[in-house]
Amino acid sequence: MRGFTLLEVLVAIVVLSIGLLGLAGLMASSLKNSHSAYQRTQATWLAYDALDRMRANRQVALVGGYNLALGAAAPGGSDLAAIDLGEWDTALTNTLPAGDGSIAVAAGGVVKIIVQWNDTRGTGGIAAEQFIVDTQL
Repeated sequence: MRGFTLLEVLVAIVVLSIGLLGLAGLMASSLKNSHSAYQRTQATWLAYDALDRMRANRQVALVGGYNLALGAAAPGGSDLAAIDLGEWDTALTNTLPAGDGSIAVAAGGVVKIIVQWNDTRGTGGIAAEQFIVDTQL
């Protein structure tokens, strides 16, 4: 009888351990997904920040003054568009891992803004995640 009680305790400890390991896995998955969502939120804010800057300087934006390709450095200069692009590029680099962005203004004021960053921690293999905004000035 004394050994049977010890066996029950050992089985209870094994079951409890498996449950706690499952809980730890859920917490790790939750943390990973939460961080990925945080980065997507930052990308959204940065895209709309660029759009607000363009709307504040609409005439220059309509003629392509804010156009920027992925991987390209922000243009230097002292005009408002160059300053805006430099600040936006710096914010991308400082806020998101491997943050990059592009802005393209087509005919009629149609704007496409792409914010790209490395989200391998959140997606588990997809290196470049993108947030794309299509709108009109």
